[in-house]
Amino acid sequence: MNHIPSELHYTSTHEWVRLEQNNEAVVGITHHAQMMLGDMVFAELPELGLVLLEGDDVAVVESVKAASDVFTPVSGTLIAVNDELEGAPELINQDPYGAGWLFRVQLDDPDELDGLMDAESYAQMLESEREL
Repeated sequence: MNHIPSELHYTSTHEWVRLEQNNEAVVGITHHAQMMLGDMVFAELPELGLVLLEGDDVAVVESVKAASDVFTPVSGTLIAVNDELEGAPELINQDPYGAGWLFRVQLDDPDELDGLMDAESYAQMLESEREL
């Protein structure tokens, strides 16, 4: 399970969520997603203050290969975006779980995280995708 941090929550569409203090959640795309997309050239991030519902498509990441929608894994209010990506979208490739984060959400219901995959479940999903 390398490249799958155990403290994060994951979606079947390859987003990750990290719960922080005060019910804030940081969201990004997984190592697997950035590997599949290739070298990032652009990130279109959402507007601050948006009220998000779990599953909404809220951002787009664009690589030399393709553009891909990013869905919010949790509901809440958008409180921050990673402005560093405007000038350095390659941060998503270099550090998808750190400097390459996309946006932060003030959660409406932290229990929503219980519906997401843990690292082991996400790894199993990736393994089953490889077998197809």
